[in-house]
Amino acid sequence: MPQSLSKVYVHLVFSTKRRYPFIDNVIQERLWEYLGGICKGLECNPIQIGGYKDHVHVLCLLSKKVTQMKLVEEVKKQSSKWIKTIDDCYAKFYWQDGYGIFSVNPSELERVIQYIKNQEEHHRKRTFKEELVAFLNKYQVVYDERFLWD
Repeated sequence: MPQSLSKVYVHLVFSTKRRYPFIDNVIQERLWEYLGGICKGLECNPIQIGGYKDHVHVLCLLSKKVTQMKLVEEVKKQSSKWIKTIDDCYAKFYWQDGYGIFSVNPSELERVIQYIKNQEEHHRKRTFKEELVAFLNKYQVVYDERFLWD
């Protein structure tokens, strides 16, 4: 085949270090926009970005030029540096070391978009830990709970 064709949607999830609630109302919308800008710069078209006080969800179309690991590395590195410049109260901001990244069926995009948009309501009933474990179980990811949390 003379062309390289790709359409891989990914749902990236990661938390602040020790799930500290750094993502407050002051920074939240700006952070979502900044994360979208990083994705665009990597040619990973952002579809929906959101989260809650202690974690982020990024739904994007993965560029055929970028590995999953590179996407995560750049999103976390660039945004962490940026957040620390906003105000002294964010000087000790860090993302957790790990992450979850999951493939998304194109027929499920709208469902995932709505899920990300409704994070505040969703987390009135469920913690980030419960949410991540549910994702891992849904995708049948083998994990050891002793090493899941920092």
